[in-house]
Amino acid sequence: MKITLSELKIKDLATLSQRIIQTSNSGKHPILNNHPLITELTAQYAGYDEVYTKQTFSGKGKDVAVADHERDMAYSSLKAFLNGYRQVASVPNVKDAEDLYQVFVQFGLDLDRLSYSSQTAQMKKLIEALELPANVQKIANLHLSTAFSEMKTKQVYFEEIFQEQAKANAGLRQMPSASSVRRTLENTLRSYINFLTAMKDVAEWKEIYNETNELVKAAKQSSTAKKKEASEPE
Repeated sequence: MKITLSELKIKDLATLSQRIIQTSNSGKHPILNNHPLITELTAQYAGYDEVYTKQTFSGKGKDVAVADHERDMAYSSLKAFLNGYRQVASVPNVKDAEDLYQVFVQFGLDLDRLSYSSQTAQMKKLIEALELPANVQKIANLHLSTAFSEMKTKQVYFEEIFQEQAKANAGLRQMPSASSVRRTLENTLRSYINFLTAMKDVAEWKEIYNETNELVKAAKQSSTAKKKEASEPE
């Protein structure tokens, strides 16, 4: 019974390991009850199964992008209103619009084009400036309190989503890599296969050897078929 485990695809190795464990624990082979190699193989497979399908990233990137777009729209709408309003000299409170627009100028008129981190830092400073009592009154005079509250809410929501993404990504990076766990699983699985091969002529081991050998053959055939499929021209 020979197989080069390192040549198996990630999922094929998982399938072979799972089938061998199921066969060994089926109850048909009392000789394997509490066998240390099966116990070790089961533990190694559990660790491999946990990490081999893990995502490289959290998958929250889309949520972050949507939250960023929403805060951009809230920021741009308020900025655009002030910019247009301040240019109409005959409207009430035009001086308030000019003063508030200059606050936007102070912290940059292109915040929506900055990186996530840079925009977050500048937006926090902008909001802090707009929350000064004098500016809050000017915002109220222009009936922009709701629009300003919306911009603040969108900013807070973005920060929350961004932190969730960072935390999730950090958790993924702390998980053992599939490659390191795979090597350990291969070593244990190889030891078990070699053990069964050495015992194949002993009567009580023949059946489990033959069953396992069929599983190994199936894994090899699956691997060979995939290689052939990948090499055939379209």
